[in-house]
Amino acid sequence: MALFTVFGNPISHSLSPQIHLAFAKQAGVELNYTRSLTSVSRFRRAVAQFFREGGAGANVTVPFKAEAYELVTHVTARAKQAGAVNTFVPLGYGQLLGDNTDGIGLVRDLTQNLKQAIAQRDIVLLGAGGAARGVVGPLLAEGPRQLIIANRTLEKANAIAEVFNHRTLVAARLNDVVIPSGALVINATSASLAKQTVAVAAEQLGRAGAVYDMMYGADPTAFIQQAQQAGVGEVFDGLGMLVEQAGVAFTLWHEGAELDTQAVLGELRAQQKAR
Repeated sequence: MALFTVFGNPISHSLSPQIHLAFAKQAGVELNYTRSLTSVSRFRRAVAQFFREGGAGANVTVPFKAEAYELVTHVTARAKQAGAVNTFVPLGYGQLLGDNTDGIGLVRDLTQNLKQAIAQRDIVLLGAGGAARGVVGPLLAEGPRQLIIANRTLEKANAIAEVFNHRTLVAARLNDVVIPSGALVINATSASLAKQTVAVAAEQLGRAGAVYDMMYGADPTAFIQQAQQAGVGEVFDGLGMLVEQAGVAFTLWHEGAELDTQAVLGELRAQQKAR
């Protein structure tokens, strides 16, 4: 039976095994998908050992996506653009292809599942780490009016803006960002993972038309609660992004698989409500 895993820290909360097993059932394939807890110092060795022992593919979550980019032998165009890898595809002879499915997963969730417009809309991306950089390219490809990257340190936001060098891309400091009225605000920081709020002014956040947190949980995330308290009516978590990016990864490992991602997402939502 083919073996897959997801590397991360923390990792016990990950729904990736459940999602990929659901996809496997749809596709009529058998697989074993596990969670792999590791550390920065052991990450490379853990990945090497996994594939040496016959691993058929793997996902990578926080905080190892940048490290994953550094260890692969080949990268896709979107992974190169992101400077981060969240999916490993073994090529044989010890070689690994690195891909990044986060951005396409986010865009699919926003546009297909949540019916949120991106084209000709103001988008504000909070954070300038690997999670943010991984979605900038696909967001820009949708043609927003402007994409504002707001970060605690302006230097990191500017660094991303310089890499993509796009006319609609703007860098800003998080604590004094001006959010355009009706903008879609996307939280790409890890604040919710630590149950912390994001350092953006409530009066600014309240101007948003909708907010999206890349994190997810059985209860509203800290950022979603923060947005609700600021008066934002439409709030979404990142569960759909998780399912959609997983679907893209699954088809990299199982070419030609036809997946119903919305069915898997619906089942996960139902389980959340039942808790």
